[in-house]
Amino acid sequence: MPFTVDSYAVNSATSDLEPYKLERRDLCDDDILIDIMYSGICHTDQHFARDKWGNAVYPMVPGHEIVGLVSAVGKNVKQHSVGDFVAVGCIVDSCRKCTHCLNNEEMFCTEGNTQAYNSPEPRFPGHSTAGGYSEAIVVPEHFVLKVPKSLQTPTLLPGVAPILCAGVTMYCPLKEFEVSKGQKIGIIGLGGLGLMGVRLAVAMGAEVMVISRNHNKDSDAKAMGAKGVISSSSKEELALHDSTFDLLIDTIPTDHDINIYFPLLKPHKTLAIVGHVGRFEKNIIDLSALILGNRHIAGSFIGGIEISQEVLNFCGEHEIVADHTIIPMEQANEAWKVISDSAKRYIIDISAFSNRSKSN
Repeated sequence: MPFTVDSYAVNSATSDLEPYKLERRDLCDDDILIDIMYSGICHTDQHFARDKWGNAVYPMVPGHEIVGLVSAVGKNVKQHSVGDFVAVGCIVDSCRKCTHCLNNEEMFCTEGNTQAYNSPEPRFPGHSTAGGYSEAIVVPEHFVLKVPKSLQTPTLLPGVAPILCAGVTMYCPLKEFEVSKGQKIGIIGLGGLGLMGVRLAVAMGAEVMVISRNHNKDSDAKAMGAKGVISSSSKEELALHDSTFDLLIDTIPTDHDINIYFPLLKPHKTLAIVGHVGRFEKNIIDLSALILGNRHIAGSFIGGIEISQEVLNFCGEHEIVADHTIIPMEQANEAWKVISDSAKRYIIDISAFSNRSKSN
């Protein structure tokens, strides 16, 4: 039978997050019920909630960086048991039979993958998904990930949540473009994506530089293992690094001039864009730096389930989690106001919210 949980939702593109009674569907035979402990706040939550991409459905319960405990399993579940620490990311279902799904790239499912929230569920007509800003969630076993034991400590576990989106998003281009020891990698922007990218690239043995508008986050970048910060506002600083980078990853989520970065790349190397979804309206790409330097520009999306588990395991080996601040659910609206300028991730303590709601 369907059941009701407490959550926070937005009811329009201009409203704040507010308490909301959310109806969850019952478990099918291959489903897992997860009591959510922590839910990361991602900039994408705001984009969806504010209808920046034109497909918002309200009321909307955001959250696609989920860590919790298994509290029940369907009869066909084999890989997870009650009491396991698990994680759920951006994708919670797909057709599982198309070429992309069979190639472990569920994000490219030809029938359209099912997102953790604001997404119709084809297997359940008329039902839309709701995310991690809630007490519990029901997810098919295939899309539930294992949290490595090394990250299951009270100190590290909350910081696992951003690995499910920011971590996977940054790991994919680092892997695709074969980052290795001794290479020079540039992370453009030190927000939610950038801070995970720095830690991952450093763990891979790369020399990492952060490229930011100014030097306000120098200490944050160096604390994460970066060698330094280059100011993108200074032509002189940029020029010092001409033709020295093996890979640049652009994490900036808003319209900006990407032409200034191309000269930083060595010949045959790539600028991978992960942060901005949409058009660059303010400038036209200057192809001269690309053509004359045999440089490349690429897009990179989130990863499928297999690589999501891979990055969790990698983070477990190196004890990598996001720098974070834990907040109660009631402070989520305030966190939304500052996430774009923060070098730390905000993690909602859902377990505390759940305990309060049960006592009321």
